[in-house]
Amino acid sequence: MSALPYTEAPVRHRQGAGDERYRRVLVAVMFFAAMGNGILLTAGVLYFTRSVHLPVQQVGLGFSIAGAFSIGATVLIGHLADRLGARAVCAVVLLTGSAATAAFAFTESFWPFVCVACLSGSARSALPAATGPVVRRYGGERPQSLRAVLRTFFNLGVSIGALVAGVAVQADTRTAYLTAVFVAAACYLLAAALTLLIPPLLPGPAEEGPRWVALRDRPYLVLTGLVGSMGIHYRVLSVAFPLWLVRYTSAPVGLVTVSVLINTAIVVLGQVPISRGVDSPARAGTALLRAGLTFLVACGLMAAAAGPGSWYAVGLLSLGVVVYTVGELWHSAAGTEISYQLAAPQAQGQYLGVFGIGMGIADAIGPVLLVTLCIGWGVAGWFVVGGALALLGLLSPAAVRWAERHR
Repeated sequence: MSALPYTEAPVRHRQGAGDERYRRVLVAVMFFAAMGNGILLTAGVLYFTRSVHLPVQQVGLGFSIAGAFSIGATVLIGHLADRLGARAVCAVVLLTGSAATAAFAFTESFWPFVCVACLSGSARSALPAATGPVVRRYGGERPQSLRAVLRTFFNLGVSIGALVAGVAVQADTRTAYLTAVFVAAACYLLAAALTLLIPPLLPGPAEEGPRWVALRDRPYLVLTGLVGSMGIHYRVLSVAFPLWLVRYTSAPVGLVTVSVLINTAIVVLGQVPISRGVDSPARAGTALLRAGLTFLVACGLMAAAAGPGSWYAVGLLSLGVVVYTVGELWHSAAGTEISYQLAAPQAQGQYLGVFGIGMGIADAIGPVLLVTLCIGWGVAGWFVVGGALALLGLLSPAAVRWAERHR
């Protein structure tokens, strides 16, 4: 059984009234949720190792378990958003994230840590699926523009959250880490409260048909695999780039921080303009092709920075970050367009949950794969990664055309 397209509670809101205000509220929701994400992503591992004093191996294993758990939870939460109402499910997801994050402060051993990490990770991973139907409803005639704005503010929120966490990391005290944890929990709680300003979206009567339609949509699953596999690039700047810079180049360590600032600035300024040109699945396929080829060039530039010569390395690595970020913009815009436009309207949350599986798997295996290839294999490994990303890009336009024929 699958729900019909979303309808609104008739008393609270009429079609088209106040949509701009609700779009602004949705932007604020994503911004504060992203701040919470940024704090946890930056300070989470250090909190558990330096404040809770869990062994590094246990922390790594715990987050891996949480990542695997969140993959399945994302599909279920997306399905519940379709069946029970997206706004309500979104609020519950954010409240769960807030409670689980606050519970970190009272976690002192491995298995309680795993439990709260599973809840917190599932809330973070499921947010796009839970909010997907809301974005579709209030996106207007060009929903891709709203999605680009959301992506921009999400990146901005993550960056600000990382700065907040950086203060705690620099202080390196339990009080500072606990403050960061509670600030992250408060960000999720504020985001949950803001969702109440959006009128409830109620699913229509159920219709006959298979319950898990997204899992039966083979073209969509293929695109999920292609776009998700290409998503390993999201770990390049956070994992491969710093290790490569320190071990293989003569560039100063401070370039790691500068690269993050360059990446953030380009994403914030460029996401909306790039997304305007990716306004159909066909153009999304072309954008994925461009992204794959751009990643190949970026990987080549970073590989070429190996060896002596600090200014030479700084120039190549900086240019590589710029080129890489352009590829990231194309990949992000294309993935967003495909995930929404090729999803069945009556199962938007479920489709977005399934689409999140690909990104979740890439996020889980990306660090290990990049360290093995880029650091273990050296220069050759960078070209293997770049070549694989380029190949995925080359396959994408044909996969998009197949999906469009079977919509």
